[in-house]
Amino acid sequence: MISDVKKTAEQRMAKSIETLKADLAKVRTGRAHTGLLDHIHVDYYGSQVPLSQVANVTLVDPRTIGVQPWEKKMIQVIEKAIRDSDLGLNPATSGDLIRVPMPALTEERRRDLIKVVHKEAEAAKVAVRNIRRDANEHLKKLLKDKECSEDDERRAHDELQKLTDRFIADADRLLQQKESDLMAI
Repeated sequence: MISDVKKTAEQRMAKSIETLKADLAKVRTGRAHTGLLDHIHVDYYGSQVPLSQVANVTLVDPRTIGVQPWEKKMIQVIEKAIRDSDLGLNPATSGDLIRVPMPALTEERRRDLIKVVHKEAEAAKVAVRNIRRDANEHLKKLLKDKECSEDDERRAHDELQKLTDRFIADADRLLQQKESDLMAI
């Protein structure tokens, strides 16, 4: 019973941290990485498919992403999808390769992105704390229903707190890494 509550809480907390990692990866630094285009979908014969299913996405150099469509007629469609995305990128086609250069970030834009990153990290920490609260309530219910002893419940509360502290430290560490990436020129 108690082990199930702890295992469920740990899995949900880990999922919150994974979500934070994914959200932070979407925040653009000055450097290029192929994950930036992961959420872009293109119109492929009437259905919306991820960019990675119609083209090969690679890094040309540290500041440029290369997109090589598998079909020539997809070049304009992919270019339009990248341009219309919320990333503010301006792709350029050379032959059958679409080059997506990463514009340099201004100081003001870096500060704005750091604020966004802080909000993402705080949301993840709040999610972890909410999971701890739910698990603690579940443990109290187990104690009330006499399905565990007070000592076991207290021990489980302590273990949940240690788990929470670990995941919040992970969120802080991810935040620091992203912040240093954003401030690097």
